[in-house]
Amino acid sequence: MNGAGSGLIGHDAAERAFLDAWSSGRLAHAWLIAGPRGIGKAALAHRIARFVLAGGGGDGGGLFGGAPETLDIDPLHPVARRVESGGHADFRLIERGWSDERKTKRKSEIPVEEVRGVGSFLSLTPAEGAWRVVIVDSACEMSRSAANAILKVLEEPPAKALLLLVAHSAGRILPTIRSRCRRLVMKPLADAQVVALLGRHRPDLPARDAEALAGLAAGSIGQALALADEGGLALYRDMLGLFAALPRLDGLAVHAFADRAAKDEDGFRTTTTLFNGWLAAAARRVGRGDGDRPDDELALQRRLVEAAGLDRWVEVWEKTTHLFDRAESVNLDRKQVVLNAFFALERACRH
Repeated sequence: MNGAGSGLIGHDAAERAFLDAWSSGRLAHAWLIAGPRGIGKAALAHRIARFVLAGGGGDGGGLFGGAPETLDIDPLHPVARRVESGGHADFRLIERGWSDERKTKRKSEIPVEEVRGVGSFLSLTPAEGAWRVVIVDSACEMSRSAANAILKVLEEPPAKALLLLVAHSAGRILPTIRSRCRRLVMKPLADAQVVALLGRHRPDLPARDAEALAGLAAGSIGQALALADEGGLALYRDMLGLFAALPRLDGLAVHAFADRAAKDEDGFRTTTTLFNGWLAAAARRVGRGDGDRPDDELALQRRLVEAAGLDRWVEVWEKTTHLFDRAESVNLDRKQVVLNAFFALERACRH
């Protein structure tokens, strides 16, 4: 979802910051667009790229042709169409490639080979307008060698070149890279904004399902769409059924659930996000004495957190977060990872 042809809901401040810099004539050569996964960071980066390559929405490529009020570019504009198709001579998108021919699994990181030519590309005279633009999505997934290659570009930035670094975990990026970028920090969306975006991208969803997905997505339209595509509501309800059996899990049911969760990368990521999101929400709600909206789920959270103890519960959340991150970075067995997470929670509750 790159936001072609439509406004970006919920991030007016970030757009305004870029527009002000553009209109001032002092545009930073590199921008770090940071925030949680799936809230629209890549969409904003693509909107910026289309805007800049279209000369700020006008016919020219300079900075001083007026003060535009929006990044919107008509989706039928030739620049917009070529950027989205990957056919614009002055635009390059760098992201994790596929690790197999069927394109079912992406590589764990962006290798140096993918970014080695960025400096020379940005140094070329623009072929179609006044600027060259590169998006790296996500910069926190670059290998160490790739990050060092980007750092060299930032140390001697070419003129009329714009580097947009999308980052889900900005803390994982080299401090020397962060210090050379103008930062745009984007915040999670409100539930109502997620519901509105679901209505745009998935008009087939019943209103009740859209509201439920928004509640699970923690302000991330990307996560809400992933949940919808992966049958996330059914997965979530099945996960709650397993939690309800604690402190003694149904072994057969847990194995069946883990089989479903491990079937592909998207399903695994959806499962782990739901699992850790629920653990974190439970700690927050119980820790602050959340009783203003008593419901069955809060009662379950309170029972389990109190059985484990809040400190031990938080410890399990930290361990499973680390486990899930390692599973993606070093290709651990997905089913075993899911099983280990459930068994860790079981041990905590029995303790």
